[in-house]
Order: sequence, then C-alpha cells, then structure tokens
Amino acid sequence: MIRIGQIGMAHDHGSGKMSCVRKFPGVFQVVGVAEEDPDTLKRFGKQACYRDVPVMSVEQLLNVPGLDAVMVETDELSLVHAAQKCIDRGVHVHIDKPPGASIEDFERLLSDAKRKNLIVQLAYMYRYNPAVQYCHSAVKSGKLGEIFRVQAIMNTYHPPEKRAWMKPFPGGIMFYLGCHMVDLAVLMMGAPERIMPFAKSTLFDGVDVTDTALAVFEYERGIATMEACSNDINGYGRRSLLVCGSKGTIEIRPLEGDYNGQPTLTLSLKEMTEGREYTDCKAYIPLPPMTGRYDAMMLDFARMITEGRANPFSYEYELLVHKAVLAACGLPIEVAYTEL
Repeated sequence: MIRIGQIGMAHDHGSGKMSCVRKFPGVFQVVGVAEEDPDTLKRFGKQACYRDVPVMSVEQLLNVPGLDAVMVETDELSLVHAAQKCIDRGVHVHIDKPPGASIEDFERLLSDAKRKNLIVQLAYMYRYNPAVQYCHSAVKSGKLGEIFRVQAIMNTYHPPEKRAWMKPFPGGIMFYLGCHMVDLAVLMMGAPERIMPFAKSTLFDGVDVTDTALAVFEYERGIATMEACSNDINGYGRRSLLVCGSKGTIEIRPLEGDYNGQPTLTLSLKEMTEGREYTDCKAYIPLPPMTGRYDAMMLDFARMITEGRANPFSYEYELLVHKAVLAACGLPIEVAYTEL
C-alpha cells in the first residue's frame, strides 16, 4: 500500500488525480492534501474527490509517518518549488506539467532525485494513451521506417477569463497546453536541431495573451510542428497526432475522445498504398479500453514504487523535454540532451 498525499489544489488536473488514486484503495492510501492558500481551498476544497481527506499544511503532510509519495498539483509556476521540498525529504513525486519556467530549478530537482534514487514522474498523460503507446512502439520497432514528420495539435476553446489567467506563463497557450505536444514530438523524433516559435495574440474579447501558437522543430531529415490554440471552436475534438515515416503513417484523431473515451488510430503502410496513392488507404487499429484519463499513468507510478519498475522516462529525457517546451515558448534555451 502506497501512502500518498497531494500538495496543492490549483492545478487543472489536481482533482482528477485525487479522484484517480482514490479509485484504487488497494494500491493507494491517501493520507492528506496540503493547501495553504485560503482562496484556493475555498474554491476547490468542497469537491467530492477531497471528501474525508485531511487538509493540512505542506510541513504537516511531509511529516506524515510512512509517507511514500506526493502528487504535486499547485499552479504551474510553483510546481518545482513544492516538488523540491518532497525530494529534500526523500519522497517520490508525481509532478503536474509543465514544471515551471526555470530550467535551472528543474535540473536541480532532477539531479537531486537521481542521486537519491527517487522517482520523478511528469504528468504528461498522453504517454499512457493506448494509441500513443501503439504509435511509439511502431516508431521504435522500425515499422514506420525513418520518421521525418510529426504534426501535433492541442487546441481547445477557453473563455476570456481562462485566457487572461494564462498571462503569467511564458508562451501562453504553448506553455499551458502545447507542452503535451512538445513531449510527443520529442518522444517520436528525439532532440531537435533547431526550434522556431511563433506566437500571436488574437486580442479577442480584449484579452492580450498568447492564445494561438505554433512551434517548428527542425531535424536533419525532418520537421515536427506543434500547434496550440485557445480560440478554436471544437478544438478539443480535433486534438491529434500525425507521425509519418518512410514505410508508413499513423494518425490519431481524436486523441482521446472525451475524458473516458477512446482515441481513434489509423495505420497506413507503404504496401497498402502502392498503386492506390490517390485513395484513402488506412486500417483502423483496435485499442485496449481506457478506464480513465490518468489510471494507467498513476498505476505505473505505483509499480515504480512498490515493484522497483524502472521509470520509462529518464531524468535526462524529462530535462530535454522541458528545455524544448521553454524554447517552443520563445525562451532562449539551448536544447540538447544533458547527462545528469
């Protein structure tokens, strides 16, 4: 049984994560939630997922006897600061994303965690999406051949208040949602040679924030593009991933359906299309059912703690992804693999 707590309620995925671990009482024992901001506690504390969960300070949570792990669900710019307190106490962490705006702070956290052999799991939930996992396996096995193109779209529609809320984030919507697509591009194609960010504000409803953005990753023999937008009507329904290789193409659209829905994946192999290049040649691939948006991710986190399973996403990979995220947001970050 993993004794787990949560720091913060402000992150959009905080309540979903708490609901998820409480679905598995045989795996997780929730010992408390730490939220020290009265306004945040008032806003989120009455949600059903927090019913009967003790509310306490961060210090009290970190002093709970036998604490194994913490889910860090503060606002985005405070995540690393809170997670560092856990690492300093020798506690495994699940950190929501993106992990702040400082490469130096995040690199220190990862370096300390590696030295102490502590798990750091980033909450990029699409890594555990069955369609994305099928695609990644096809890339690694060579089924798609040499990958030369990735197109990743993470659009939605946000009301004016939500768009205004993004103002403190570097890169606005690219930081907030585009980070997911950056992760997928790096997962499929590795570290880019160059990153070109494009950011615009529509100024709709008088909100001056980067609410439509594009990033282009340049590789020796290919290109990846990441798109993120806050003003796309039915943008959620068009979230998608396209991966093209010399032997085949995979398209995932929609990327996840509703929160408990199923993604749709199509596969097109070269031998399927020969002589039919001007027709739509694709096969629909059946996928295992998703029981919840975060279930597979959090259960994998549990296996890392209880069974010693290696984290499939190394400390170095996480640092590379975050460098790419901040560069895609327009920050002057040199993107390169770094051994910690």
